[in-house]
Amino acid sequence: MSDNELGLFLRTRREAVSPAEVGLPAGQRRRTPGLRRAEVAMLAGVSVEYLIRLEQGRDSHPSAQVLSALAETLRLSPRERVHLHQLSKGVSGFSCGAAENGPNRTVRPTILAILAQLEPAPAAITNRFTEILACTEGYRKLMAPAGLFEQGEPANVARFVFTHPGARELYPEWDAAADKLVASLKQGPFRADPMVAALVDELTVTAGSAFTDRLATLPGLPSSGGIDRIGHPEAGTLRLAYESLDLSIDDDQSLYVLLPADEASANALDQLVGRRPGGLRSIAS
Repeated sequence: MSDNELGLFLRTRREAVSPAEVGLPAGQRRRTPGLRRAEVAMLAGVSVEYLIRLEQGRDSHPSAQVLSALAETLRLSPRERVHLHQLSKGVSGFSCGAAENGPNRTVRPTILAILAQLEPAPAAITNRFTEILACTEGYRKLMAPAGLFEQGEPANVARFVFTHPGARELYPEWDAAADKLVASLKQGPFRADPMVAALVDELTVTAGSAFTDRLATLPGLPSSGGIDRIGHPEAGTLRLAYESLDLSIDDDQSLYVLLPADEASANALDQLVGRRPGGLRSIAS
């Protein structure tokens, strides 16, 4: 279990940047992937010793200037830069009312109305506890046969993925699904939220190393879009493009939408959930 989320994020991003991306020669006999610490330190204008302290969690108060220099050196996207600054606040004792009060489970009426307009496309509203707070009937038809809603509602996706046997049948690429769920749990307040901390402790016991190994090595920055492969007992294998759209910061929730990624998946999904004229349709990929 890693308590050094800032250091973990800096290290994984350093290892993901090639020397060529920052104008350095690749050289020979590189023992580590990506950039060396000395290279990052030189480009960011900090000492190697200070970068080591940051990565090892021995310094938890980097200045905004240092963070900006590291973000530039590591070629962070705007979303990754925001995440980096959030991590620095977290290790400095930053807290907010949302973390103290736990995940928001109240979905605003206008968001529910938007969700209704997406019917019958599979779509759901989730919070950072990975709970399904509301969903379309299309989402329920897609996910219920695997057992997502068997453990009570609001259904918890992380608990389902790591403890329910139906999850490995629903997600043929289970490792990728598990990685995404751990990254989602680690995003934002993480253990500063007592409900998230309790779920992490629960899954540490019930899921074992499949959960704890990811907890120690994955940074808390889940992808906001991509393609999932779903193994549905009635519709067969579906390739579904997903998008996760963050709602207002006051909501602290996300809209999660699934669309067929190819024509075969579109036809199978139509038979499973029905298709309303003018409703959301497949995307080409």
